[in-house]
Amino acid sequence: MKKLLLLCVSLTLLAACASQPVRKDFTLQGDHGKLSAVLHTPKNKKAYPLVIIAHGFNANKEMDLLTNLSQQLNARGIGTLLFDFNGHGASEGSFLDMTIPNELEDARRVYAYAAKLPNVQSISMAGHSMGAVVVAMLAGELGADKIKALVLMSPAPELTEDTAKGNLFGVRYNTKNVPRYITLPNGLKVGRAFLTTTPRVKIYETAQRYTGPVLVVHSQDDQLVPYRYGVEFSQIYDSVWLETLHGFDHNFTQDAPAVNREIVKHLAAKLSY
Repeated sequence: MKKLLLLCVSLTLLAACASQPVRKDFTLQGDHGKLSAVLHTPKNKKAYPLVIIAHGFNANKEMDLLTNLSQQLNARGIGTLLFDFNGHGASEGSFLDMTIPNELEDARRVYAYAAKLPNVQSISMAGHSMGAVVVAMLAGELGADKIKALVLMSPAPELTEDTAKGNLFGVRYNTKNVPRYITLPNGLKVGRAFLTTTPRVKIYETAQRYTGPVLVVHSQDDQLVPYRYGVEFSQIYDSVWLETLHGFDHNFTQDAPAVNREIVKHLAAKLSY
């Protein structure tokens, strides 16, 4: 009986190891220095879909919401690529120099890297908050022939409106004489480059060119980025699903795995996986 039990345990461990994705930590050149990235690919698969996952403002690729999404996708045999934008996480560059345009260039280079990977049969993108804005714009640039599906979690296009008014996260400044930086309530310094370029970013005009399937996930109780922005984003697309949440904050911290399960279910259906 004891030998049989040990054999069962061994077989279970072998099965678990066999299902674990292959992890590759690497860097690639971004707009403002090298970007830190991690690739998870399924074992022993000749072809698989890949999802590029982008974090938001002052976050990073290690954010629980995103790492859990990656794990759930990997469990379905879907590869993932997570990365830190310039000035964030383990990537090079200064946060003071970060802008939406140079994050968009970072994302272009990440996509170019992914497009050259062997065995990748399609590339989709998912982004949270400002990362959702960036991947939506990139999908608009590249088109549905290159981006299979798109997921926007708590998208934050309000940044263009807020910076145009000289009010970022409650910190006011003079738009006629923009300071070298402003200091947010959490102590983070945001540079003049971000404050002056963000009002001119054409988010919806660029993003709406994407014609593939889009899932927008936003909570009516989001206190950081109002729900109406998720509604507005969903209205620029023809092939779109708006998942309205209740009782969740901006990062879905109340139950991120449950939210991710719905996202993965949606993506798996679109990717036929």
